[in-house]
Amino acid sequence: MHATVLERATLFAMALHLSSPAFQDGEPIPVVYTCDSDDVSPPLEWSGVPGGTKAFALICDDPDAPAGTWVHWLIYDLPAATTSLSQGVHTRETVEHGARQGRNDFRKIGYGGPCPPAGKPHRYFFKLYALDAALDLGPGASKSQLEKAMRGHILEEAQLIGTYHR
Repeated sequence: MHATVLERATLFAMALHLSSPAFQDGEPIPVVYTCDSDDVSPPLEWSGVPGGTKAFALICDDPDAPAGTWVHWLIYDLPAATTSLSQGVHTRETVEHGARQGRNDFRKIGYGGPCPPAGKPHRYFFKLYALDAALDLGPGASKSQLEKAMRGHILEEAQLIGTYHR
């Protein structure tokens, strides 16, 4: 059975979508969100939340780092009603509405912005996951702990890529 054009358009329109008012997908991340300035998290917005979503998780990492993929931010157990994160999420273990933050590869809780060595641009992947359950994972989790906790609970995912170089 084939979906009609309208059905396909409706399905596409309802897909989870992640964006930022600070930068477009594939474009440079403004310096304010990097270690070269204020190092605050960028504002993020999402739409097209799938039915059955109970929580969200977000991972931001840099696959172009010299030592391998570098984790910049882990935030999870964001309530299902959440559709955005404002600029400058506090770097505390627990933030608004009980969401928790993990430990990044700078060995700190919360967001740590782009800080690549001089050279070619690095890509920063902001990956949002709609989950069918809250993870109830304690604060300070690592990326591998978060990914393990999410296994079997991901309803849909969206990503936004920003770039940065020095």
